[in-house]
Amino acid sequence: MRNALGLMLASVGAAVVIAALWFWTPSPRGDLAVAATVSAPPAERLAATASAKAAPAFEDVEVTATSPAKPAVPPQPKTACANPDALGVSRVVEIDTTGGPGFGFAHFKQLDFLTEKEIVLTFDDGPWPVNTPAVLKSLADECTKAVFFPIGKHASYHPEILKQVAAAGHSVGAHTWSHANLNSKKMDEQQAMDEIEKGFSAVKLALGAAPSPFFRFPQLQHGPAAVAYLGSRNVAMFSCDVDSFDFKAKDATQIINSVMTKIDKAGKGIILMHDFQRHTAEALPLLLRRLKAGGYKVVHMKAKAPLQTLAEYDEAVIKDMKLPVASTRPVNNVVQTVTE
Repeated sequence: MRNALGLMLASVGAAVVIAALWFWTPSPRGDLAVAATVSAPPAERLAATASAKAAPAFEDVEVTATSPAKPAVPPQPKTACANPDALGVSRVVEIDTTGGPGFGFAHFKQLDFLTEKEIVLTFDDGPWPVNTPAVLKSLADECTKAVFFPIGKHASYHPEILKQVAAAGHSVGAHTWSHANLNSKKMDEQQAMDEIEKGFSAVKLALGAAPSPFFRFPQLQHGPAAVAYLGSRNVAMFSCDVDSFDFKAKDATQIINSVMTKIDKAGKGIILMHDFQRHTAEALPLLLRRLKAGGYKVVHMKAKAPLQTLAEYDEAVIKDMKLPVASTRPVNNVVQTVTE
């Protein structure tokens, strides 16, 4: 009897031990399922579960405990144009300005890089309030680019507008300091050099960055000495193929008709306009539409390298901008409209 009772007690004890061991032993597949659900991205979850069936338990734990590798960030696409029928930019050309190449068949006939129906949009004499921002908006609406030739003085008056030109991705060169005729008999070589260099320095200070080594002569007056000097500075010179004569136009319609008549005859070329002129700003939206309808394609000219301005001219422009004034009060505290 005692032996039977002892055997029964031993059996019960063994059963308790077995049950406890079974209760506290983890299930490898249970761990695998939780790890795959929490950490694996959807695309990888099925593969991890399938491979786990054939893998030993310790391999399951090792694999699922590792966070999946972060996928490489794909290259960001270029900003899409919001206008599906925009004029746009057909191609971008990089200009090596070594030696001072010339562009525009009105004066320079050596470099014929445009094909039929290709045009380059250019604007002189800015930056100027209202008109230059209006020109920038029209160009942005058509997702197209241009080359700007600002006057140094205007750049020093309105640097915030010139910054907008550069920020929009346009090329920015220079158009002298004061729009002086460099081919005038009253202009000596030193004065011409001063006009050129001070103009570039003013643009640099307005932009906060070096300008493109692109230059257009005021009134398209190309003096031989100035041409030679620009060549020595590795600055490209721009004339034009189509002069809008927008500064003489009585209204926007006249500018549009003038440009379209001339470009249709030429078939291609560099178009000269002025963002300083109000009628040009008014004409540009329809003019760009007409160019698009005519099958013309814009080529954006960009410099291979920026221009290094000369320190003495940078300093001269800074000095001019720091002239002493009698009052530091804002304009609206000094001048107020009383009647209109």
